[in-house]
Amino acid sequence: MTVTLTDVAARARVSPATVSRVLNGNYPVAASTRARVLQAVEELDYVLNGPASSLAAATSDLVGILVNDIADPFFGIMAGAAQTEIGGQEGSGRAGGEKLVVVCNTGGSPERELTYLTLLQRQRAAGVVLTGGALEDPEHIAAMSAKLGRLAEAGTRVVLCGRPPMPPMPTGSAGVGSGAVTGAGAGSGDDAVLAALTFDNRGGARRLTEHLLALGHRRIGYVAGPTERTTTRHRLEGHRAALAEAREVGVAGVGDVAEQERLTVHGPYSRSSGYDATLELLRRAPDLTAVVAANDTVALGACAALRDQGLRIPADVSVAGFDDLPFSIDAVPALTTVRLPLFEAGARAGRLAMGREDPPPGGIATIEAEVMARASTAPPGRG
Repeated sequence: MTVTLTDVAARARVSPATVSRVLNGNYPVAASTRARVLQAVEELDYVLNGPASSLAAATSDLVGILVNDIADPFFGIMAGAAQTEIGGQEGSGRAGGEKLVVVCNTGGSPERELTYLTLLQRQRAAGVVLTGGALEDPEHIAAMSAKLGRLAEAGTRVVLCGRPPMPPMPTGSAGVGSGAVTGAGAGSGDDAVLAALTFDNRGGARRLTEHLLALGHRRIGYVAGPTERTTTRHRLEGHRAALAEAREVGVAGVGDVAEQERLTVHGPYSRSSGYDATLELLRRAPDLTAVVAANDTVALGACAALRDQGLRIPADVSVAGFDDLPFSIDAVPALTTVRLPLFEAGARAGRLAMGREDPPPGGIATIEAEVMARASTAPPGRG
């Protein structure tokens, strides 16, 4: 059910004319009244510049792509590939096939993520592509579920790229927090998402650690990402699953769960985080022989920290990353990493958002990750 200006007026306990004055900003309104109206707009998720109810499901030529950090190649590659597919097929000219793509940089802020989705809803976006890991916070998940439900209800095609499916909302629950829908008629995020293209972060991380174990490494430090992100949890789970299996089959020297905790340091997905975390790992375990980083950018910071401590890679300490970003093969030595097909995933998300490709069965596709063994890893103790 489309929220109307009259609904907002009823919630704010003012007349529809007063709501119009607040939203248009063309007539003085008491500050307390204005605040009450804006709160009602937020609570009901009212589309300020929405069309008449008969056109409520119409969409525009706008498509939004949400990224955490456009300067990070992980997001830039996916966004660029999606934009190429969305922007219009070659030769479409003025025939109406082209779309305007807006890349929204959230900076990892859950508030900005919801704000951009609201702005795209107001513009009746034809499609929305959300990239990268999701925030594991119940309040934010509820707000996102409600917001994506509203977008889908208005005809927006929602695609997740490199992001796990939305968890189903408990029966009878309502969205909470900024941008949540509390009125009737909102769909839920799991129903609203057309397709979720999710990376096999667990499997990739597991195979990467198995590679290090096969080389003979037992003292392995892990530089993890932010604790509240799905990508962080999934990659760390894969790493620890490989260590647990090694213990179960009797591989000598593999530390227990407490030791794994001690050899894990969390931080942002940044080079500086990799540098600082590696110094901390060396302080905790001077005898470690390998460092696994949350991603390739973090791995570069780890390499710099090791070199500054006079350690050689891989003769003294091996280093591995994740994502296989373009610079990883040009690092010295070339970085062992896990390849994710970022361009291919982004392009597929763009086609799905435009309806030029059918959604995968069940709406979910798991994209495989491949270990790229390079010169930054070797058996321990070579030097």
